[in-house]
Amino acid sequence: MKIANNKVVAVDYLLTRKDTGEKIEQTSKEHPFVFIFGIGGLLEDFESNLLDKIAGDKFDFFIDHKRGYGARDEQHVVMIPAESFTGEDGKFDSENVKVGVTLPMVDNEGNRLYGTVLEITSEYVKMDFNHPLAGQDLHFKGEVLEVREATEDELAHGHVHGPHGHHH
Repeated sequence: MKIANNKVVAVDYLLTRKDTGEKIEQTSKEHPFVFIFGIGGLLEDFESNLLDKIAGDKFDFFIDHKRGYGARDEQHVVMIPAESFTGEDGKFDSENVKVGVTLPMVDNEGNRLYGTVLEITSEYVKMDFNHPLAGQDLHFKGEVLEVREATEDELAHGHVHGPHGHHH
């Protein structure tokens, strides 16, 4: 069966930075990446490079940062007043707010976003709201493990059920 819209696909891959070869993410045959093809949420070029492949096919492709997670934007690095990170006791939340930690935040319109703490001073917390892979050219290398029809339930819920998928 070929990969096409509304098929459940399981892949095993190694994702690295194109320029340095540094490993970003690695799945395994025991813990593959499983998704419904063509319903959105994945990089367009990731899906287009897998289209029409079958179980057992290998893949090896690059995605330019402009087609991936975009360029880094320094306007997405912001200084947030330190008092925004105080607990009910009025003290700074040093247990959860640490350099290198990614925190869920909410913007002025109520949208949820994630920022990585870059620096902490007594006055502010410097956070980066760029996607962690922004500005990175990506290299995917792997193998298609399985292709099957998605069930009506999976399509209705927008995610894979069963082994390696979501369990209700």
